[in-house]
Amino acid sequence: MTIIVKTKGRGTGIILILIGSMLWGISGTVAQYLFQKSGFSPEWLVDIRLLISGIILLIYAFIKSNRAVLEVWKSKYDCLNILMFGIMGMLSVQYTYFAAIKYGNAATATILQYLSPVIITIYISIKTRKRPSIQEILGIILAMLGTFLIITKGNVSSISISKLALFWGISSAFAAAFYTVQPKYLLNKFGSTITVAWGMLIGGIAFSFIHKPWDFIGEWSIESVLAVIFVVLFGTLIAFYCYLESLKYVKPTEASVLSSAEPLSAAFLSVIWLNVPLGISQWIGTLCIIVTIIILSFINKSNGEQN
Repeated sequence: MTIIVKTKGRGTGIILILIGSMLWGISGTVAQYLFQKSGFSPEWLVDIRLLISGIILLIYAFIKSNRAVLEVWKSKYDCLNILMFGIMGMLSVQYTYFAAIKYGNAATATILQYLSPVIITIYISIKTRKRPSIQEILGIILAMLGTFLIITKGNVSSISISKLALFWGISSAFAAAFYTVQPKYLLNKFGSTITVAWGMLIGGIAFSFIHKPWDFIGEWSIESVLAVIFVVLFGTLIAFYCYLESLKYVKPTEASVLSSAEPLSAAFLSVIWLNVPLGISQWIGTLCIIVTIIILSFINKSNGEQN
């Protein structure tokens, strides 16, 4: 599916992708507030976020395309793919990310998740039996350096984040890589809205068998209610809508570069609002990973603007 870009609205597209990316980053920090200040569990928040967002997005997709939302269930192959995307893609990327936040903080969790382009690059190189280019190797080295600086603060003999935070953060990167690569067939056949809507709902339903959505732990307050609404409404639905709309005006590679605003917004807000300490080495590590995203995005650009 070739993406047609409306060049006249490029400024609008840039604003939309920046808003969407910043909302994603901010929602991670808000989730950290819920886990560490209000005692919420990642399991409950993931379940509620997926179920509510999935239902609302599916209703929107039904209004927009009517019976097309049911087409995904007409063949065994499509059913298998959408189930894999919902459980191994959507659910796994949401849970690993929130778990990384719980055991660490939103800044490091978001930055570690952005190692996914490196994982995808290595996967494609192995699959195609093609050696990575010099630019790709540079990106991989920068990403490894950035990760090292983030988790050690530049001190080889110590790890500055917990082992669980590191485990879930790296797991989140692998989940995000799967989430990006696996649904290509579904996106081409059914479009992003229907694919993501079913993915969220399937992930939420599947996780309900592990953690019932009515099993709640935490302290409710006006602040926590507003935080949950923000994560579900702004950090999921509106952020996703802004990202989709931005692709009408900017190319996918440009959107990928601009989405670097997500780890930056998560890092800045974590420092300012939740007083998360980030040293100079960790800021340099963050910059290394963001530069990696930009390098890998421009490599994709030279290979053509296909989606």
